[in-house]
Amino acid sequence: MNKFLLLILSAIFLSFPGAAIACPEIDLDGSSLVYSGKDLYQARSFNVTAGGSEDVSRCGIRNNTSGKPEGFVAEAPDFELLFNGDGYELEFRVESDCDSILLINTGSGNWYWDDDDNGNLDAKIRLSRASDGLYDIWIGTIGRDTCNARLILETF
Repeated sequence: MNKFLLLILSAIFLSFPGAAIACPEIDLDGSSLVYSGKDLYQARSFNVTAGGSEDVSRCGIRNNTSGKPEGFVAEAPDFELLFNGDGYELEFRVESDCDSILLINTGSGNWYWDDDDNGNLDAKIRLSRASDGLYDIWIGTIGRDTCNARLILETF
């Protein structure tokens, strides 16, 4: 009888909204950007509110860069970049009013995360072999607070 009761209580708990861990969702849409490597040879910037309620440290994301991903982002990506690389290196930089993070999922399913590589507690990821395809981009924060930020895209 105790196992049956535990099973019933577990089913009830899991049926409540928020019982499951929410994470960044690549199937949701962000603001659409379409650029080639040549287009981004001159840096482009986009304003965004950094942060969100999703704790990336609890999501089991396997990171292709160093360190375990941590911080808070929105569930939907802030931006979706459709990129035609043309052989250029692609750099994503964040400038913000807080300790920002950057989380990227490439079209091939690779995850990249950074915390402070742009200096001043801001994030930067540079892909030396940026593939063509769709990039989902989240600008987050280390803490739960949100802040004003700017995403900068540039090729080299």
